[in-house]
Amino acid sequence: MPDIRILTEAELRSQIQLDLAAIECVENAFHALATKAVVMPPIMRLDIIDNNGEIDVKTAYIPGVDSLAIKISPGFFDNPSLGLPSVNGLMVLFSTRTGMVEALLLDNGYLTDVRTAAAGAVAAKYLARADSRSAAILGAGSQAGLQLEALTLVRNIDSATVWARDFAKAKASAARLSQRLGIEVTACQDVATATATADIIVTATPSDKPILLAQHIKTGQHVTAMGSDSEHKNEIDPHIFTSGISYFCDRLSQVRVLGELHHAIEKQLVAPTAEFPELGQVISQQVPGRKDGAEITLCDLTGTGIQDTAIATLAYQRCQQHQAGTNIVT
Repeated sequence: MPDIRILTEAELRSQIQLDLAAIECVENAFHALATKAVVMPPIMRLDIIDNNGEIDVKTAYIPGVDSLAIKISPGFFDNPSLGLPSVNGLMVLFSTRTGMVEALLLDNGYLTDVRTAAAGAVAAKYLARADSRSAAILGAGSQAGLQLEALTLVRNIDSATVWARDFAKAKASAARLSQRLGIEVTACQDVATATATADIIVTATPSDKPILLAQHIKTGQHVTAMGSDSEHKNEIDPHIFTSGISYFCDRLSQVRVLGELHHAIEKQLVAPTAEFPELGQVISQQVPGRKDGAEITLCDLTGTGIQDTAIATLAYQRCQQHQAGTNIVT
């Protein structure tokens, strides 16, 4: 029996950071989703309604990749009041040649955080205006901050605003991000103010009621919706779909049942069979992305198992290479 490598969060953090390499890893995953015979089953989700929690299981097989990950990801959104993170979890990596377990990645949700932020950066890279310099982040959790950090890697962002329902949290988040990223970050008490001058808007909350309304959107803006990864979550006003925006998503079959599109279909604002382009199709040049500077683009990202397999495989390979390097005697 081959050895199973157990990788701790500390080891994984030492080898994987939110950087251009991580963004390229996730970009390549989206490309594969559009161009290869990827096997990616629907998300399995267990709702723990009594404690405002859920547990998601995601996976995908990418032809030509020697490993696949199965991720177990709990999200318990009252945890901050208990002094605990909202998200944790782990990944199990399997060989696609033998089915044997290769590694247990005890990342506590770290790799999910990185790949999710990287996906937001990929969306902005292909859909936001090239001259975008300002961002509005709706949300004050750890992923919201990572989304801004990721944006600075693909666009010359020099100012940002932060909004959250709890203004104190928005102020604290703005202060942390300003210090970490070296840009001006301002907390706002309302969404309208936060989005008024933004080139890029990112929603990163577990909200079950729309926070970004049609009147908040302006010509030339790009919106990335990150939070609607289950049927009850809803950050974007469904009526935005009738306002002439250009809509893109990570996986059309998935957003029809989980994403912001799901709510527009439910309200009969969009036909259930309506076709929309996926981000991978834009990356692989099968369909155009942003057409001009005046266009309003919206990318609906619900999180896909292919992202988990991609980032887990990269992390495992990096850790293997690092171990091999430290074992070399000179």
